[in-house]
Amino acid sequence: MLRSVVKAIDALSGWVGNYAAWLILPNVLALVYEFIARYLLGSPTIWSYEVTYFLYGSHFLLGAAYTLSIRSHIRIDIFYHRFSPRKQAIVDLCGYLVFFFPVMLVLVYAGIQFAIQSFEMGEKSGLSPWRPYLYPYKAVVVIALFLLLLQGIAEFIRNIYQGIARKEM
Repeated sequence: MLRSVVKAIDALSGWVGNYAAWLILPNVLALVYEFIARYLLGSPTIWSYEVTYFLYGSHFLLGAAYTLSIRSHIRIDIFYHRFSPRKQAIVDLCGYLVFFFPVMLVLVYAGIQFAIQSFEMGEKSGLSPWRPYLYPYKAVVVIALFLLLLQGIAEFIRNIYQGIARKEM
């Protein structure tokens, strides 16, 4: 049963990560359009800064769970790489319990509160004259954090299996 839960979470992270990668295209198009409008036509847009800001942030955040699933987050390991797979799993389990889960739970909880508050007050950005609503972006932040938490649960289960059963999942 746990194996199927881990596979489902991995599949969700992969699916979201693959689709989030495509956000780079509209981001680049908006940047190119702004460059042409600003420097060649002398008529900058009022929307490009925030569109590219939101698209890049969404691209980065929504890809975090996928990055964790393929073990591509930056890791500073002076001793870790010398450990056996079982010891690595135990170190990872401790890291998830002490750092990852407490921080992620606080971030998800606070993110939900901020997104709800932003929606209720109709919060708008003050970075440009365009002033788009901020709650959709804040909702993306919460979704991305929740997906990262889910992937962390999958990794935790995988490490329990590796550390205790001494088998790879």
